[in-house]
Order: sequence, then structure tokens, then C-alpha cells
Amino acid sequence: MDQTEFTSILEAARAGAEWAWSRLYADLAGPVRAYAAVRGSRDPDDVVGETFLQLARNLGGFEGGYSSFRSWVFVVAHHRVIDERRRRSRRRDDPVERLPEGAGGESAEDLALASLGTDRVVAAVGDLTADQRSVVMLRFVADLSLEQTAEVLGKRVGAVKALQKRAIDRLRISLPGAYPDRAGER
Repeated sequence: MDQTEFTSILEAARAGAEWAWSRLYADLAGPVRAYAAVRGSRDPDDVVGETFLQLARNLGGFEGGYSSFRSWVFVVAHHRVIDERRRRSRRRDDPVERLPEGAGGESAEDLALASLGTDRVVAAVGDLTADQRSVVMLRFVADLSLEQTAEVLGKRVGAVKALQKRAIDRLRISLPGAYPDRAGER
């Protein structure tokens, strides 16, 4: 989505245009759902709904372009997942261990993961630390930059780079053949 298109969609969403909200939802709901599922959400669809409800409440105060908006969406989603985890910890429920079918974007990493089958990906991603899972989902499913990922997680960019490198190295071992050798692109 280019800046001009985003600006018109944002203005229409602020005015309450249903088509604009549908466009934003269609663009971001899948990656938000996938992020919530991998972070252990019991009900990723609820996290998506809560995220978009929060966006609707606070959209009037948003300033920035599409990249900033995506980052803001994942900050809100991250907080909704944390809230759900807190509620669940009081009830002692188990986390969900499945990725949503068809979630994600079109990056090379997403296509490689999609070709492997959900069960295998869930098992491999499940072997990562919580921070590594978050970085992988935000970078490759949500398609956020290093800086945006750092903002969402409240970490320094260097820490996100290190987490990403360790996660990809671990996934290369867990999912042989899934990732082409791209050592120079980190």
C-alpha cells in the first residue's frame, strides 16, 4: 500500500467508512492473527478483534504513514496478547499450539514456511524462545522493520538483530531445506 492510498484509507476510516475498515482489516488481520497464535493466544481471532477495536478507539490520535501504522497495529496486538496471557495465568489454561491456516504475507520466509505444513512449522517455531518467536513473527509475518519490531517488543535494534539471527539459525537446523542460504541479508 503506498502512502497516497493509505492516507485516503486512513481519512475514510476516521470518518467511519466501512470500506476503509474492511481494507485495513483485510491487509492486517492475517498477520495479527498469526502473531497472536504463535505467541500462545488461546483465541487469536479475539486478539484480532480486540486489536481492531482499540485501533478504532484511538485512530483519531494516530499520526504517521503506513509503516508507522503497521508498527502501531502490532504494538496494540502485542499488548492484547500480554493481557490475554495475564488473564489466562489467573485461570491456569494451556496455550494454543497451532498456527492459523493461511496466515501470513508473501515474503520468501513466509512462502518457505507455508510449503512445509503447519504442524512442522509449529513444532519448529515452538522450539524457539518466546522472544525469538516474537521477532520471527513480527519480521516475517507482520513484515515489520528491525526498528518497528524493536519498538513493538520494547527492545533495542541490536537485540532484535541478535534474536533474529539466533532464531533463523535454529530454524535452519529444525527445518532443513526450508531457508535458502542468505547469510548476507541479515
